[in-house]
This record gives sequence, structure tokens and C-alpha cells, in this order.
Amino acid sequence: MQDKPYFCPNCRANRVRFKTIRREAQIIQKDAFDGNIVSQGEPEAFTTIQGDTEVQCLSCNFVGYENMFIKMAEREPRYR
Repeated sequence: MQDKPYFCPNCRANRVRFKTIRREAQIIQKDAFDGNIVSQGEPEAFTTIQGDTEVQCLSCNFVGYENMFIKMAEREPRYR
């Protein structure tokens, strides 16, 4: 997560209320007959092409990559 302002590219109203979403991948082995987990590995960070952090706008519930929210805030900066 970067220390930069966000701005929702969907509703274009929210600059303060967000949720960050990170994904994990875990290798598991299941029994073919009853579905019980036989063995499982350690969770590891799941990385995507554009990064591993997604952001959800808590106003309109839009979910996108963190870079989308940062670029939108850079395009339309907030002046004091």
C-alpha cells in the first residue's frame, strides 16, 4: 500500500473511505472421495501483473487496482 491519496474513478466522489484487499494463494491436496484436506502448504502472497493490492471504494463498492485510484487522484488533485 502506497502513501498517496486515492480518488474513486467510478463514483468520482470518494477520497477518504476505502478498503484494501490483499490475496493469498495456498497449495492444498484433497481426498478425491470425501473432500477432506490431506495436506496444505503455507499461504503465500498472490501477485498479479499490476500489483497485489486492490482497493474497494466504500461509497460505491467499486473494486480496482490501487494504481487506478492513485492515478485518478493525480489527475484531479485536491487543493487546500
